[in-house]
Amino acid sequence: MSGNVEKFVELLGEKLQGKDGEISTRDALLGKEAVMLYFSAHWCPPCRGFTPKFAEWYSKDLKAKGSEVIFVSSDRDEDSFKDYFKEMPWLALTYSERDLKEKLSKKYKVQGIPTVVILDGSANVITNDGRAAISGDPTGADFPWKPKTLPEIMAGLKLVGKDGSVRGPEAVKDQVFAFYFSAHWCPPCRGFTPQLAEWYSKDLQAKGLEVVFVSSDKDKASYDEYYKEMPWLALDFSQRDEKELLSSHFGVSGIPALVILDKDGSVISTEGRGAISGDPAGADFPWYPKQLQT
Repeated sequence: MSGNVEKFVELLGEKLQGKDGEISTRDALLGKEAVMLYFSAHWCPPCRGFTPKFAEWYSKDLKAKGSEVIFVSSDRDEDSFKDYFKEMPWLALTYSERDLKEKLSKKYKVQGIPTVVILDGSANVITNDGRAAISGDPTGADFPWKPKTLPEIMAGLKLVGKDGSVRGPEAVKDQVFAFYFSAHWCPPCRGFTPQLAEWYSKDLQAKGLEVVFVSSDKDKASYDEYYKEMPWLALDFSQRDEKELLSSHFGVSGIPALVILDKDGSVISTEGRGAISGDPAGADFPWYPKQLQT
């Protein structure tokens, strides 16, 4: 897949900094499956810790997969940029392009460094959290780390019942269900779980709601102890990668969180905790967003 290299010329300009001088952006990025913008600086300790590992992964596996990395420097002077760039086996945005560096930082909402933004061969964003994607898969088994769709994630789930049986996604097929992101160590979770369990057992299960506990507990023993309090399904604790995929897919940044999905798998609400707390008997089940009155 060759992509659209002209998009990169528009984004980065005609020339990039190579190890032996300037190089044509077209020549450098033609045919790349992924281009990674690496926002970093030598004065930044986390950057200095990440760069050697990133360079090793790139040289060993990622370059051969069809990727290129472009260092976008936040160094304070050109000499620092040059010294730091010596450690890197890839390309860089020319240091003098300070306005372009600021434009890229703003475009991709870079809040801190190190940050890796991964683009596809046509300069479309694959992920703004490339550092996590690469760190979790340094050999590039899932390269270019395109986010999985919900059906793709669901296909591999192991759902545990109260009787210990393990089923696949068919356990919630053609049913309104909620992913309940929670953990025993979280005080707000421990406060909400007994309420949710009561509402579920009294009314919501009969209305047609199923719940799947997605644990952020730190060990299997804590997970087992906490799950005893719950009358619904749970994601098998061993599926830590799947848990992270679900959290990322729904943008879960804190717990407890309740994501309600319709029978067709579409999201009804990522704020299910508020919806159910305001209607614990399920009078408005499945809590579709109310239409604004005109």
